[in-house]
Amino acid sequence: MNWAEWSIKHRQIVYFFMFLCLLMGIYSYNELGRSEDPNFTIKQMVVSASWPGATAKQMEMHVTDKLEKMIQTVPDLDYTTSYSRSGVCVITVNLKDSVKSAVVKNRWKDLRNIVADNRSDLPADLYGPYFDDRFDDVYGNVYAITSDNFSYEDMRKVASKIKDICVGIPDVKKVELIGVQQEQINIQMSNNKLSQLGLSVTDLASLIQAETSITPAGMVDSDVSNVNLRLTGLPDSVENIKSIPIKANGRVFRLGDIAEITRGYPSPADPKMYFNGKPAIGIAISMTDGGNNIKLGNNLNALATKISSELPLGFEFNQVANQPQVVQNSINEFVKSLLEAVVIVLVVSLMSLGRQCGYVISMCIPLVLLGSFISMFIMGIDLHKVSLGALIISLGMLVDDSIVVVELMEVKMAEGWDRVKAASFAFKTCAQPLLVGTLVTCAGFLPIALSSSLASEFASALFPVISITLLLSWFISATVAPVLGYNWIKPKKLTTSTEQFNTPFYTGFRKVLDWSLCHRKTVILSSVILLLSSLLLLKVVKNEFFPGATRPEILVELNLPEGSSVKATDAAATKLTNLLKEDEGVENIGTYVGKSAPRFVLVFNPVQPRDNYAQLVVVAKDLPNRLRLENKIRELVSTNLPNVTSYSQSIPLGPPTPYPVMLRVSAPTDALAKEYAAKVRAVMNKNENITMTIYDWMDRAKALKVEIDNDKLRQMGLTRKTVASALQAEISGYTVSQYLEGDQSLPMIFRLDRKDFNNVDDVANISIPTSGGAVPLSQVANISYTAEENMIYRRNLLPTITVEGGIKDGVTGNDVTKEVYAQLADVRKSLPSGVTIDIGGPLEKSNDTLAYIMKPVPIMLITMLVLLMLQLQDIRKLIIIFCTAPFGIIGVLLGLVIFNAPMGFLAELGVLALVGIIIRNSIVLMDQIVQHLDSGMDPYESVLESAIVRFRPIMLAAVTTVLGLIPMFPSKFWQSMAVTLSCGLTGATVITLIVMPVLYVTLFNIHKKE
Repeated sequence: MNWAEWSIKHRQIVYFFMFLCLLMGIYSYNELGRSEDPNFTIKQMVVSASWPGATAKQMEMHVTDKLEKMIQTVPDLDYTTSYSRSGVCVITVNLKDSVKSAVVKNRWKDLRNIVADNRSDLPADLYGPYFDDRFDDVYGNVYAITSDNFSYEDMRKVASKIKDICVGIPDVKKVELIGVQQEQINIQMSNNKLSQLGLSVTDLASLIQAETSITPAGMVDSDVSNVNLRLTGLPDSVENIKSIPIKANGRVFRLGDIAEITRGYPSPADPKMYFNGKPAIGIAISMTDGGNNIKLGNNLNALATKISSELPLGFEFNQVANQPQVVQNSINEFVKSLLEAVVIVLVVSLMSLGRQCGYVISMCIPLVLLGSFISMFIMGIDLHKVSLGALIISLGMLVDDSIVVVELMEVKMAEGWDRVKAASFAFKTCAQPLLVGTLVTCAGFLPIALSSSLASEFASALFPVISITLLLSWFISATVAPVLGYNWIKPKKLTTSTEQFNTPFYTGFRKVLDWSLCHRKTVILSSVILLLSSLLLLKVVKNEFFPGATRPEILVELNLPEGSSVKATDAAATKLTNLLKEDEGVENIGTYVGKSAPRFVLVFNPVQPRDNYAQLVVVAKDLPNRLRLENKIRELVSTNLPNVTSYSQSIPLGPPTPYPVMLRVSAPTDALAKEYAAKVRAVMNKNENITMTIYDWMDRAKALKVEIDNDKLRQMGLTRKTVASALQAEISGYTVSQYLEGDQSLPMIFRLDRKDFNNVDDVANISIPTSGGAVPLSQVANISYTAEENMIYRRNLLPTITVEGGIKDGVTGNDVTKEVYAQLADVRKSLPSGVTIDIGGPLEKSNDTLAYIMKPVPIMLITMLVLLMLQLQDIRKLIIIFCTAPFGIIGVLLGLVIFNAPMGFLAELGVLALVGIIIRNSIVLMDQIVQHLDSGMDPYESVLESAIVRFRPIMLAAVTTVLGLIPMFPSKFWQSMAVTLSCGLTGATVITLIVMPVLYVTLFNIHKKE
C-alpha cells in the first residue's frame, strides 16, 4: 500500500490523529518524571561487623578474611574491597557490570544466605554481619535545624516532628535525620566507693539491668480468655533511676546515693553536622522512583515556608541541598537548547527549501517531538539530561526524511506532475531506502543499548529515545508530510526537468565531481592519506571518562592522620568552615564530621564513617565563584591545616570516582604493599600536573599495650574480663542497660571518676576494684607504647593500597594517569612475584566501559550489513557504502582538537552513532544512482547526475543535523558528542558526495564516454 496516497485520500483521519497527538503529547510532557540524572543501579553491597576489643589485625584475620572468602563464592562477583580497623570491619562487594539490574537483588539474597550458612565460622561474640544494599536512595532535599540557645536534644525533637510531616508528602520515599547526638544516662562513681561496696563493674551492671529491663511476667490462661500480666515500675525519669536499689555488703543503697546520675551526650561524639558553622540536625528527604522532582520541590517549599513561620523562637530552618531547583534549572537549560535547535532547523529549512516546503517541515518537527513524549511516558523514561540530550541529537536528523520526501514532491510538481502522483512517487521511491537508512542510524546506537557497563546504563535512554524519534520521523514523512505538501506546496513550473540544476553553483560542483571521477586514483589515494594522517591527532586529543560538573557545590574532603580523634577532626573542619563562611562568593556551607554528606545527588558516593574524616559541601553563588573558591580552599588548608590532607572537587557529570588519578598496589604482605606504594607516590609527586597525593591506608596508629600478669591476676581473684570492664568503665564508659523515654532508648553508661589520660603513668595508675580494695593497674600488668595498623585495606583478599592524587585545572585525570603509569615502567618491570600496580579511578572505568561498548559492535555491524544487503542486494554496493563510514573520523578528530573537547565516553558513543548517520546519507545517494540506471541513463552520467540531484537533500540533512547540535556545544556534558557528530558529519558529507561516486565508478569499472 502506498501510505502517502492513502493519507491524502483520508486527510480527515490524518488531521484527527495529528490533533490527538497534540493533546496526548502535551499531557505526557507534563506528566513525565523529572530528574537531573537518569537512574542507574549501584551494584554494591556493604557488609560490616563489629568485635569490640579486637585489633585491626585480629579483625582482618578472624573476621574480614573469613567473610571475604565466603563472599568469593557469590555468583557474578567482580571484586571486593575491605578495611579492618580496631573492632570493626567493612567489606564492599561489587558485582560485575554485566549483571542485569533485575538480578542484583537475587545476588544479594545469595550473599546473605551464604554468610548465614557459614556464621559458625565467625567469632561467637561478633556483632553482625550487617548488610546494606540501599545505595539508590538520593536525598536531594536536605534541610538543617540550627539554634544558638537550645541543645541537640531540643533540635532533635523539632526535627523529628518535621520528619513525621514530610513522610506524608506525595513523592517522598524516605526521611532521615543527620547529625543526631543520642542522649545517654551517665552513672559516675568513684573507684574507691565501688571497692568499698565489694562490687565489680559487671556486678553493678547486673543489678541495674534487673531493675530496668522489660521482662515477661507470664499469661493467665482461663476458660474464657488469655490475660497477659504487665509489671509496672520501670524508671521513667532520672529521679527514678536514682532510686534503683543496689544490694551490697548485706545492705541496700539507692543508686543516687552512691553514684552521680546525669544526662549527657556520648564522648567521643557521634558523627556531627554543621550549617554555616552552627551545630545542626539535618533532615534528608529522598524521592520515590519515577517521582517528579519539581512537584516535590514545590510541595517542600510550601511546607518549609509554613515550618519557618511556626518554629519556636530560637530555632532556624535552612535548606542545605535543593535538588528540585537544580533539576528545574537543568531541564530549563535543555528545553532552551531544544527550542534553539528547533528554531535553527526551521530557519534552515525555510531558507533552503522555500517558504511552502519550510512550513511543511515546521509542522513535522513538533509532531515528532510530541509523539516522542508520548512514547517516553508509555516506556517510563523520565526527562533528564540524557533523554533531553537524545532529543536534541535526534532533532537535526528527524527532519531528514521529511526533507527528502518534500523536496522530491516539489521537484515532481514543478515538472508538472499531479500533486497526488508526486506524493505517491515520493513514497514509492524514497520510503524503503529512508526506512533502511533510519534503521541503520538507530543501529549505530545499539552498543549503548546492549552494553552492560555502569556508564552505559547511565546513558541507556539514548537508544530508545533516538530510535523512537527517528522512526516517528520516518512515519510522519510517509503520512503527514505528503498531506501537508499536498495542501501547501505550489511550486513554479519548470521549462525542463534539469532547469533547477543549471545554476553557477551546480555547474561548479559538476566540474569538481567530473574531475574527481576522471582522476579516481588520485582522489582515493588522497582520501586515504588524509584519513591516516588525521589519526596522528589522537596524540593531542585529551582523554576524559566524564567531564566535571557545572553545579555550584565544592566537595572538600579533610583527612587527618590515622588514629586522630573525632575532636581533632571537628576542630579542623570548624576552623576551615569559619575561614570560608564569610567569603562573599559562598552561599552556604554544610559540614559533616566523622562521615560524609548523604547522597544528595545520584553521582555522589558517600564515604564510610571514620573518626579522622570530615567533609564540607561548599555551595558557591555561581560557577566563577566556585572556580575561585577551589583555589582559595587549597591555600587555606595548606596555610592553616598543615597536618590535614585535603582534596576538593566538583560533582561529576557521570558515574563518580573518588580521585582523578588512582593507582592500586596489591601485594601478598602489608610490608610489600607499603614499600611499592611509596615508590608509586614518589613518582606521582614528581608529576607537575598533580597537586596532592594521599594513601587510602598507610599510617600506623599509636596504641598502649597492656601485658597482663596472669599469675597475679589469679592471686587477686580477677579475670581478664574484670580488668577490661574496669578499664572501659574508667576510660570510655561501660554500657549497663537501656532507659526507655518516649520513642527513645537511651543507653545507661557507667563510668568511674573521669580523668584525662595523657601518658603511660596515667593509665598505669587506673584503679582495679578487688575484693580487698582497689589496686593500680600496674600491679597486674606491664604498660608500654606500641604502634599498630589502625586500618588495613584489602582488595580481593590481598593487602592493597591505593595511591590517589588531585590534578591541576586544564588537564584530565585519564591523561595524567597514563603519564604516571608510563613513568612507572621501570618499577613495574622489577616487581616481585605477587606484587601488582594497577590503574584505578576514572581511567580504569573508562577502559572497562570502552571494552563493554565494543563487545556489541559486531552485532551493530552485522545488523547494518543485513539491512544494507536487503536494500542494495549487491555486495559491491555494500562495500562502497561501508567504505565511506571510516572517513568521518577525519572531521571528528579535527573537531575535538579545534574545540579542545576530550575523547571520552560520550564522544566514543558519538563515533559509533556517526557510522549509522554516514551510511544513511550514502543510501540516499546510492538509491538515486540505481533509479537513474533503471531509467536507462548512461552509467557514468547516472553517477554524476545522482550526486547533483541528491546534493541538496543530502547537504540539507547534514546542515540541519550539524546546526541542530550547536545549542549543545556550550553543554559541558554533551559537548564532546556534539562536536563528534557535527564535525564528523560535516567531513563525511563531503566524502559521501565526492568519494562515494568515485568508489562506485572504480568498483563497477565505469568510465566516461569520449
